[in-house]
Amino acid sequence: MALGINTNVASLSAQNQLSNSQKLNDQALERLSSGLRINSAKDDAAGLAISTRFSAQISGLNVAQRNANDGISYAQTAEGALGEITNALQRIRDLSVQSVNSTNSSSDRAALDQEVTALKDEVERISQSTQFNGQNILDGTLADLTFQVGANEGQVIKVSGVDSRTSQLGASVATGTAVKDFSNTADGTGDLTIDGGNGEGAIAVDVNGLTSLDQVVDAINAKTEKTGVTAQREAEVSQKFTITDATAAATIKVNGTEIDLVSGDDENDIAEKINAAGAGVTAEVSATNEITITSQDTKFTLTDADADGAGSGTAFIFGSANQSGTYESGIKLTGAVDNTIAVAGDATAAYGLNTLTTSQSKLSTLSVADPTSAASAITTVDFALDQVNSLRAELGAVQNRFESTISNIASTSENLSAANSRILDADFAAETAKLSKSQVLQQAGISVLAQANARPQQVLSLLQ
Repeated sequence: MALGINTNVASLSAQNQLSNSQKLNDQALERLSSGLRINSAKDDAAGLAISTRFSAQISGLNVAQRNANDGISYAQTAEGALGEITNALQRIRDLSVQSVNSTNSSSDRAALDQEVTALKDEVERISQSTQFNGQNILDGTLADLTFQVGANEGQVIKVSGVDSRTSQLGASVATGTAVKDFSNTADGTGDLTIDGGNGEGAIAVDVNGLTSLDQVVDAINAKTEKTGVTAQREAEVSQKFTITDATAAATIKVNGTEIDLVSGDDENDIAEKINAAGAGVTAEVSATNEITITSQDTKFTLTDADADGAGSGTAFIFGSANQSGTYESGIKLTGAVDNTIAVAGDATAAYGLNTLTTSQSKLSTLSVADPTSAASAITTVDFALDQVNSLRAELGAVQNRFESTISNIASTSENLSAANSRILDADFAAETAKLSKSQVLQQAGISVLAQANARPQQVLSLLQ
């Protein structure tokens, strides 16, 4: 090899290797000081892109976890307020039951109604003033709530809003006003459908073979989940009769109790004898000389006790024809407030459901000022309690769902963080080994470079 001084190849080679060891040393120091394997795109362009996406997902999941916790707080706030509404409704129900009792005077019922009014006002106040983060949550303002519980679009949980105002708690009531005599008529056939306005449409109710209103009530209630309508018997049965004076002696039976009538008995005499008989019914005469027989039970019987037939011949007339038989109370159908209860089918007339009288029984209009209103209030409060219980159940289910979501988010975030760490974080064991290697190479490179730089001086010995 030629010996020259203009180009020191050995020095150039030593410089190049020293530069490489310096780069290795700089890289190791950068990674050890930052804790990251990728500090810029030049370190690992593909890895940086993947890590950036992981970081966005992890950050989004952490925010989603906070959102889900906010959802739990919302549900807890709403459910707690509904718990107080439940307490108020239970107290209103107790007062309603107390007001029905005949031992209460009008002033007693006025005092009871005053407390009921105060409790209704409190229910309304809770519904109107309960807030979460400045938003009313029980007055129907928030019809639907959307909680973002994922890092990406569409990963949401939707929760129905709550409306517990007194105008929304209660029931729509449709009452079958007709009575039915099952003892004299062939029933138990025909179609019956019920639509409670809950979006399910008309639901068929199987009434074939049924021989009493109680069985019809059970059949309707068996479909409540789909129809949204609950059936119950009216508390009492009342039937109005038009009569003429008795022109001959006769004997009638009311609930099996014989009552003797004589020629000349008018409607007042007949009513008086029915009331005195202790047959479990009461008879009242109207201004138009009609007798109304009322039973506190759901049915009563009116039959003849002698051969001529009750209401036949010249004895007396109940109505325009012989009306002996068994009279049963109507069926009351109860559904959600503001929903129309529609009943159709061949069997509607047979079961007294063709002449429905629909009314709304809301908590806001509830009163216990008289026994009739108090009795109706019991049903209204029962329906309101069912509504509130349903709302609380939904909120409880939502809380459990949010808790499950939070657990899933935490697990996902943990696994994504581990994956991101394997891509992004520096391996300190490897990097410290690289640092030691680069430091040794640097020291050796400097020593070799010094020797390579001294090589041209050997030319001077040739010039001596």
